[in-house]
Amino acid sequence: VENKLREICTRYRLDVDPLATIHDLSVGAQQRVEILKQIYRSANILILDEPTAVLTAQETASLFEILRLFKDQGKTIILITHKLQEIMDITDQVTVMRAGRVAGAVTTSQTSKEQLANMMVGRPIEGNLPRKPFNPGAPVLKVNNLQLQDASKVQLLADINLTVRAGEIVAIAGVSGNGQSELMEILAGMRLPTSGQVELEGKQLPYAGRSNADGLPYTFRQLGIGHVPEDRLRDGVIKDYSVMQNTVFGYEHRVKNRWGLFDFDAITKRCAHLLQAFDVRPNNPDLRIGLLSGGNQQKVVIAREVSAQPKLMLVGQPTRGVDIGTIESIHTQLLRLRDEGVAILLVSVELEEVRALADRIVVMSGGRVTGELNIDEFDTTRIGLLMGGMHKS
Repeated sequence: VENKLREICTRYRLDVDPLATIHDLSVGAQQRVEILKQIYRSANILILDEPTAVLTAQETASLFEILRLFKDQGKTIILITHKLQEIMDITDQVTVMRAGRVAGAVTTSQTSKEQLANMMVGRPIEGNLPRKPFNPGAPVLKVNNLQLQDASKVQLLADINLTVRAGEIVAIAGVSGNGQSELMEILAGMRLPTSGQVELEGKQLPYAGRSNADGLPYTFRQLGIGHVPEDRLRDGVIKDYSVMQNTVFGYEHRVKNRWGLFDFDAITKRCAHLLQAFDVRPNNPDLRIGLLSGGNQQKVVIAREVSAQPKLMLVGQPTRGVDIGTIESIHTQLLRLRDEGVAILLVSVELEEVRALADRIVVMSGGRVTGELNIDEFDTTRIGLLMGGMHKS
């Protein structure tokens, strides 16, 4: 078996040690193991569902080389992805689905990203979203020497230092699982750091003297920190409650009357305004939010946080699992906030999203900051190396 696996690895350039322990392999290597398994089982059809979601640029290029070799052997590959550049780079035929139906089928060489986006959404997509010239203000968020260890003393974050200024979008780029989620949870008040300082407009956030983070997210919201969590179903909405109720969660104190009771008339009017302003569909405030599409759930979360007029907005994976039309809407809202002077810290694994939104990029790998660059220094290869922890600037 080992000899056959090594022969397959050589033929398809899989670069996998058949005797290695899966736990010790990178995400990209684990992806190659999955392909190795299917080839070993003599599969003639390979189906990949968003295979590059957790890969660096270099790992993605390596995967595509393997897929081309697989195709050259006469095999069939079905690739499910929302990334238009990947479609153009690797596919021969494209079938576009929208709302559970086939919206079109074309030959890749005879189409364009713009045409595909139009088929996905049913209308033209704006390529360059409007944004004002970069003119940052005073520092809003300062993170100094932030450290985090888990209960087993494993270092999850080490020596994190960063600053976000008013009217600036700072994007944290990196493969998922490299400390970005833990950093955002600390900044949102969902967990406590082991050590280090975090300042909001020059004042330290109140981590000191606490044994747990109970009540901190509410306190941070009152201080002016908005949070769009990366897992909206776990941390952003309560799916069994209505859309209207979800527009209030976290900000209940803002919709009470002078007697301390909920002002349901004000809540209804506020919800109706948010659903219209953020184009939430269907526009039904009484509908259980779990029945909405992922994109419309995300619109509700962003509408709730934006309406609070935060000083600092924490945004985790804002367009994960949403359609290209909703991506355009979300990007427009974030750029509008930036132009209004809000400081935005964005976490995204999508480099094209980082390029479209960021003024400055911080790259993380292994719980550390491995590099920082301005948007005019954007280079996919360099960022990919930083994401892999292979280079430090």
